[in-house]
Amino acid sequence: MSTTPPVIQLSGAAFGYGDRTVVSGLDLTVHRGEVVAVLGPNGAGKSTLVKGLLGLAERHDGSSRILGHEAGSAEARAGIGYVPQRHTLASAVRATAAEIVTMGRTVRTPWWAPWRSRSAADRSLVEESLAVVGLGDLASHDVATLSGGQQRRVLIARALASEPEVFLMDEPTAGVDRGHQQVLVAVMRRLVERGATLVIVTHELDALAEIVTRAVVVRGGGISFDGAPEQLSPGDDAHAHHDDEDDSPPTSVPTTILTTKGGPR
Repeated sequence: MSTTPPVIQLSGAAFGYGDRTVVSGLDLTVHRGEVVAVLGPNGAGKSTLVKGLLGLAERHDGSSRILGHEAGSAEARAGIGYVPQRHTLASAVRATAAEIVTMGRTVRTPWWAPWRSRSAADRSLVEESLAVVGLGDLASHDVATLSGGQQRRVLIARALASEPEVFLMDEPTAGVDRGHQQVLVAVMRRLVERGATLVIVTHELDALAEIVTRAVVVRGGGISFDGAPEQLSPGDDAHAHHDDEDDSPPTSVPTTILTTKGGPR
């Protein structure tokens, strides 16, 4: 058992919206360097759990702490890189990949100087974040011209630019073909090698099997399983897949993802 302080600690936590509690009785401890897959059927409360960690869902009971701080506090949010469930960036915003990633630096902008121009260090960090996810050569491209898998990597780079210790990812491989899934897994492995902790909501455990160290199943408004992925039973809804795949697979995993060193930590 790890002797280091947990990066995520839920004790009897319950999250919901208004008068409605979606998940309750949550006891979960996540340590640095773990890769936790959050599984379960649609509507079970997986995304609400993540939103609770972000402070976007109301805590109705218990306690929830991130990096020693109350979940939802400015201190906790500063340590989290959030990758939302989104099939396309193009419909949400027109911008280049670098401009999207630069948004990740806003968490590091002093409250008293929101107008502050981006420093050379900020620009360097954006470049390094794009390089880590293998998109350094596409920094100036409009995200509307990128494939679905590349857009997912832009979102990961945006999270990386905020220099988080914990990444919360909501269905990062959904709608992405097998080739791009391999690229995303290589990116996630690189994040773990850099010392990050990953919590990944997914219906596609098979795609992430080589990096996931722990599985948590949310069912019936609570956690029904917490343990090694290989101990999951077939009824744990861990193997459901999405069918809307990106149709432009890469021919191989970009070498930059596997070899890039340094960069934000």
